Amino acid sequence: MSAGTLKYEGKGKRLFTTNEPGVLIQQFKDDATAFDGKKHDRIAHKGVLNCAISSFFFTKLAEQGIRSHMIAREGDDTMRVYELTMIPVEVVVRNVAAGSICKRLGLEEGLPLARPLTELFYKSDALGDPMINSEHAELFGWATVAETTAMRAMARNINQALIGLLQPVGIRLIDFKLEFGFLDGEIVLGDEITPDGCRLWDAETGRKLDKDRFRRDLGGLTEAYAEVANRLNIQVETNQGD
Repeated sequence: MSAGTLKYEGKGKRLFTTNEPGVLIQQFKDDATAFDGKKHDRIAHKGVLNCAISSFFFTKLAEQGIRSHMIAREGDDTMRVYELTMIPVEVVVRNVAAGSICKRLGLEEGLPLARPLTELFYKSDALGDPMINSEHAELFGWATVAETTAMRAMARNINQALIGLLQPVGIRLIDFKLEFGFLDGEIVLGDEITPDGCRLWDAETGRKLDKDRFRRDLGGLTEAYAEVANRLNIQVETNQGD
């Protein structure tokens, strides 16, 4: 299935129409951004790696009964997906304190949390994706309490599934963000699950294997993403001459 007209372009992906109603082509870009787009670069092979990793996770989640928008991986950096009516509320799951929660609450990075914590954020680049609660979401018409409750429950199930995949290969799942949308009246997982939206640390050394390498100028972003793929036995082909 060939991609048609560009329908949407975000910081890390493009969505194209297809000749099949309700089906899109999602392309992963090589762009790396941080701090609401203030920091930007292009990283060779990042799109291919993210597509492979996200496809792997979506496939494994589907095997456990967790539905996503992915239909199939279509090419090196593209997948065929159902078009969702997106819910403008992101769910962040935290197993260990890192990133913004440390700044907000004065926590030490690396502090294990007593149980997984779910947080809600209003998806708005212009506002910097502010943190909200379920009352905000319902009052302003973004999602009902029943919907945010369902999203949080799905996020916790996804968390357990991802830990089950990552822990055996020596990777700690620190935190990650999820987006959801409606497909035929059902809430399903959308967007992606990649090192762009997850914090992944080597279990022994704490070495970062995610986009924090770009945020913090640590270098080696492609190598870190490739290491995640290799540990999970994900086959990725890149043109090393690029």
